[in-house]
Amino acid sequence: MLFSCSSKSSKESKKLFQIKKLEMLNYIKDSLERKSASVNASIEVLERQIERDKED
Repeated sequence: MLFSCSSKSSKESKKLFQIKKLEMLNYIKDSLERKSASVNASIEVLERQIERDKED
């Protein structure tokens, strides 16, 4: 009986750890996506400026 309680709390701890890890990884992914979007926007602006300057 004691073993099953210990096993259950161990499973709950593992599940909690996995949930926290998933939250952390999603946070990192969101952060990287924001940074990537910012870099892509900067690239687009520079490309437009280069094209515009070619025409002058």
